[in-house]
Amino acid sequence: MKKPVIAALAAAVVVIVAGVLIYRGFGPADKPGGIDASFARDSLAKLQVQDQPAPLPALEMTRLDGSPVTLADYRGKVVLLNFWATWCAPCIEEMPALNRLQASLGGADFTVLAVAADQGGAAVVGPFLEKLNLDRIEVAIDKPMRTLGATRVAGLPTTLLIDREGREIARLVGIAHWDAPEGVALINAAIGKAAAGR
Repeated sequence: MKKPVIAALAAAVVVIVAGVLIYRGFGPADKPGGIDASFARDSLAKLQVQDQPAPLPALEMTRLDGSPVTLADYRGKVVLLNFWATWCAPCIEEMPALNRLQASLGGADFTVLAVAADQGGAAVVGPFLEKLNLDRIEVAIDKPMRTLGATRVAGLPTTLLIDREGREIARLVGIAHWDAPEGVALINAAIGKAAAGR
């Protein structure tokens, strides 16, 4: 990762921490997407940024249609790799924000890839996505749980920020309001953009 991008990522983390201090007074009417804004910002402030990008093993998953997909398929993009499950209440709260983030930033430079840890596979995950109108994020299924083990994910939700070369640059355990300004600034920094965009 180039030094300017690392510096931008560090600056984004500072913005997130500042946001936590500024927005602690949010009330019930200020809870975007059903997520308590102050709690979500507290979570983003706990983002663990790697000192050096950490190589990841081959992550083999399946799409909803049963076709194979790996992390290598996304080489060249920044990926927000979110591990979740339909039975995980915090995950359910977080998913709409991920959907909105993909709708606003997804494209040639960035994607949200949500990996479901559901033993029921597509038969369970597909109807769940339709029910909540989660139609923008890309979804994969890790039915045998190998991907969770390979990435040392111990609890759900857990989200990894992955650079264009498929390396982990940051990790967050727990729920976050990813489409809040702090989350958008973080993603823009990771893809080498200024926080306000190009």
